[in-house]
Amino acid sequence: MDIGTLRGLGTLLVLIATLGVICWAYSGKRKASFDEAANLPFADDDRNESRSNRA
Repeated sequence: MDIGTLRGLGTLLVLIATLGVICWAYSGKRKASFDEAANLPFADDDRNESRSNRA
């Protein structure tokens, strides 16, 4: 096994990992949790507004 073969196997491994992450990220089963995570920054705004209204 020479260095070219090892580099080729490394490239193949990275390609498979990248495709796995892409499939995981765009899977329909993850949509609800990604939508919830996307709205997390706005949850703090609502809490801060309610505190400032009480003061």
